[in-house]
Amino acid sequence: MPSADTLSQFEVFDYDLPEDVCQQLLACKEVAVDTETMGLNPHRDRLCLVQICDPEGNVTALRIAKGQEEAPNLTRLMEDPGITKIFHFARFDTAQLKHTFDIKTYPIFCTKIASKIARTYTSHHGLKTLVQELVGVELDKSSQCSDWGNAANLSKAQLAYAANDVRYLIPLRHKLEKMLAREDRLRLAQRCFECLPVMVTLDLGMYGNVFEHGGPG
Repeated sequence: MPSADTLSQFEVFDYDLPEDVCQQLLACKEVAVDTETMGLNPHRDRLCLVQICDPEGNVTALRIAKGQEEAPNLTRLMEDPGITKIFHFARFDTAQLKHTFDIKTYPIFCTKIASKIARTYTSHHGLKTLVQELVGVELDKSSQCSDWGNAANLSKAQLAYAANDVRYLIPLRHKLEKMLAREDRLRLAQRCFECLPVMVTLDLGMYGNVFEHGGPG
């Protein structure tokens, strides 16, 4: 099985999307998006990198500065209602974008949610497993837990990891959509995607799981 470690079709920019790149992405019907952060708590762990892949496999990465509060072109792209933004575990990534830049990402397709609804024959829904099963590529995840805060000096391995985390999301979406449609579960998945902004608001407000019983009442 082939491994994925190429940095071809890959560009890195600082702070925001250049206008020409933004216009190219705004012409797409779908883009894949991922983020790298210093940890899993948006209130404590800052956003360091945002990766975007177009349908042709071109990956653009944005290095986000510590304390940066605006990225106007990135915001335009994420909030454009005509472009589907594809994530793996969108709940986390869109929360980071909302907390850092007040971006209201919409519309959304989440491959993790889609996998959990479509692939009920397994409990394995990680990106590495999905890409291996549905696309036939083995991802190298060795740089997953590394220091993304040193954005100016990211290693080749880190950049390759970041690129590959978005490069296969668009073909994954198409394959999962076919599975969902075949099993009459596509509308259910879409309704879950539509709930994500509410879930993100709850997460950032630190409400916990409001859908649990929560003890005697």
